[in-house]
Amino acid sequence: MFKKSDHFLLLHLFQSFLSTWSLMKASRMEPGNILTLVFFLLIFFFYQHVNQRLDNLQLSILPGERNGNCAVEVSPLRTNKSVTRVILTLSVIFTLLYMLVDYPYYIAQLTSRLYRFLILSIVFFGFAFLFYYLLHFLFSYTCNKTHLQSILLCDYNPACYIHPDHPRLSAGLSRTISFYKLHTHLCTFLLCMLGWLPYYLYQYPGIMTPDSINQFEQVLGLIPYSNHHPWVHTLTFGLFYRLGYTLTGNMVVAVSFYTFFQMCLLAGSAAFLISTLRARRVRPFILLLITAFYSLIPYHAVFSVTVWKDIPFAAAVMFFSCAILRLTVSKKIQWTDLLVFIISGVMICLFRSNGWYAFLLLLPFLLLAFRSRAKFFYPALLFIFCTAVIIKYPVMQVCRVEQPDFIESVCIPMQQITAVICNDRTLTEEELELIEHVVDLTYIHELYNPTFADNIKELVRAGNQDYLITHKKDFLDLWITLGLRYPGDYLRAYVQQTYGYWYPDSFYLVAEAEGVSATSLGVSHTPLIGGPIVIKGKEIAVKLGSMVPIYGTLWSMGVACWVLLFSIGTIIIRREFWKLPCYLPGLTLLFTVLIATPVATEFRYVYFLVFCLPFYLITSVLPCPNTAGR
Repeated sequence: MFKKSDHFLLLHLFQSFLSTWSLMKASRMEPGNILTLVFFLLIFFFYQHVNQRLDNLQLSILPGERNGNCAVEVSPLRTNKSVTRVILTLSVIFTLLYMLVDYPYYIAQLTSRLYRFLILSIVFFGFAFLFYYLLHFLFSYTCNKTHLQSILLCDYNPACYIHPDHPRLSAGLSRTISFYKLHTHLCTFLLCMLGWLPYYLYQYPGIMTPDSINQFEQVLGLIPYSNHHPWVHTLTFGLFYRLGYTLTGNMVVAVSFYTFFQMCLLAGSAAFLISTLRARRVRPFILLLITAFYSLIPYHAVFSVTVWKDIPFAAAVMFFSCAILRLTVSKKIQWTDLLVFIISGVMICLFRSNGWYAFLLLLPFLLLAFRSRAKFFYPALLFIFCTAVIIKYPVMQVCRVEQPDFIESVCIPMQQITAVICNDRTLTEEELELIEHVVDLTYIHELYNPTFADNIKELVRAGNQDYLITHKKDFLDLWITLGLRYPGDYLRAYVQQTYGYWYPDSFYLVAEAEGVSATSLGVSHTPLIGGPIVIKGKEIAVKLGSMVPIYGTLWSMGVACWVLLFSIGTIIIRREFWKLPCYLPGLTLLFTVLIATPVATEFRYVYFLVFCLPFYLITSVLPCPNTAGR
């Protein structure tokens, strides 16, 4: 007779074999590679270890927590049905997100549909098992509240900052530690500014790409105002430019005024996060690590001096998310927090086009989440909504601000219909006639790029976009009809157009832009520091993300997406649903990117997600307000 342990042994051997097969395919190894045996042994012993760890591990519960809003069922992590459902769901999601891009490599040499199906099934289950055990392992730590609280939190006494085994610290170091204790958020601001200062001096007066130049032309009045690049951001740029020009009379220095303001705004949002976590008694060492993430990772420095709307927008998302956390856990509403909530909410609505739609998606959930404090939150949300509506519609109309054309908002459907055409699928004469009313199909095969929608957008603009606008219903019917007829083409087109934001192995060179794009406006790259050491140092710093493992994951948009999902999974398993509103801004913004992105891999479109990563991770494991001091 087999013992229960024998059944687990056989099960883990089988699961390890499938997971090894999956990793072999994903890493492009041949079956005879000795590393496949290494993978198998590592995976097998890992599954065994997770199994043993889960045998006696329970979802920890703090004294008195049963009576609060954070009550959890005390049961083994392995047998808890709600935990299993969350982990299974995430395992399948992660498996699909990985395979949807990578699967063609697994079956590239196979022609038989049966063999293809078998290989894909094996790889799917292998990855699902791998993620299932990995998530169990990670959740066994993130859901161990008592242990996490001892690691994460402190009482902010001197022992938290000065180890008792080292009483003979120098007077200077003691003063430094004491200053950090009292002014943690100020230290974060200063360290960020210090870390970004070399980039500011080298890229002086700031990095200006063609998008930046377009906004600068609007500021100078050379072209009409357009909301293609958010008008409010252009006005903000113009405000600091005019201030700088009034004081100095120099266009280059004037542009640097805005760049410096943007640096301060971004550093201020990082400091606001640190201040928020410090109020929750997060240990100084962890706060210092988070500060290092912002001050030392090169793309933060490069983006801080790049004249893009995406940078202040990321700062606004951080302010907004932290304000939600503060207002949620505070027994008494602080008007400063409410003011930050309102201002950052307005910025989210006005500093990116998708921010407005994300806020509309977010609004019902915030109304529901804050119903117990409706007298404070409902007027604040109403003010954000009304301010955005008034500025976006009557004010812009009065100021004759041009709005983005219609084709900008339908990039995904446009690319999917184009994919069907370029795959030479059969279309009826009526369908072809409808399409040819808008675009000339002569060169569509040459122009179509599955990861970049601008070529087809320009083809539509060169054609008859007015016909598209006046026949929206006909084209909606066409999009639905072709999707039902060729779902595979639609799915593939969607994956190719969006994979950079959810696939964790997509390479994209981040923060490589520098200087000022060619222009005759009177502004040019005027570095205040330079030389081969500075230039080479900057080049190496930016390229390290594509060379160094582990560190390189900080440069991946897909990894940021997975971290967001993992953090939400942690909240659900811990049953701390009061935290979910903190994640809704990032989630809704990501959703709006995934339904309208014109480019498959554009880091700045989801920079807000990467910038808020420490917030998502730490917030997911923070204790409930009623147990934080226990």
